[in-house]
Amino acid sequence: MTAPYILVLYYSRYGATADMARYIARGVEQGGMEARLRTVPAVSTECEAIAPQIPSEGAIYATLDDLKNCAGLALGSPTRFGNMAAPMKYFLDGSSSLWLTGELVNKPAGVFTSTSSLHGGQESTLLSMMLPLLHHGMLICGLPYSESALLNTQAGGTPYGPSHVAGADSKRSLDEHEISLCTALGLRLAKFAQQLESSHG
Repeated sequence: MTAPYILVLYYSRYGATADMARYIARGVEQGGMEARLRTVPAVSTECEAIAPQIPSEGAIYATLDDLKNCAGLALGSPTRFGNMAAPMKYFLDGSSSLWLTGELVNKPAGVFTSTSSLHGGQESTLLSMMLPLLHHGMLICGLPYSESALLNTQAGGTPYGPSHVAGADSKRSLDEHEISLCTALGLRLAKFAQQLESSHG
């Protein structure tokens, strides 16, 4: 039996969401739990296109077992017209078997996103990512305003979850407040997952 872990599951096109995932994973590990970084393959318009089993770089692709066996979940995607990107939606749409058996019920989950522009649909994307998690019976974990970075940020950061403004060229690095909020989400997920695990005894 493996040690409990938080699954940090993300899709990233230009690297910003992947950077956020790594800071969230750092927060999870600061909270005393293992962080398992996983991504999902791009969706192709060509029916015969098949992604390699292992990506050439970055995190490996998630399986339903990664999701089934996690003690908690951090779910991240860039914004696509105010919604999560198609590859993440495609992966979640394939999780019906876990819904049928209630595998994710009462596990903590949080969401994160990155956009090119300041008002690029961050909050609607975060809210849209919560919907399938609520259907799975997961416990949504946001960010409280006791996190000072939430009050001081001039770029990304919401009570619904960490966010990042990557700029028109998608090259702007995460600033100190965005990093702080990513780390804070990881810490909260680790803390709540441990509390839930110990209550089940």
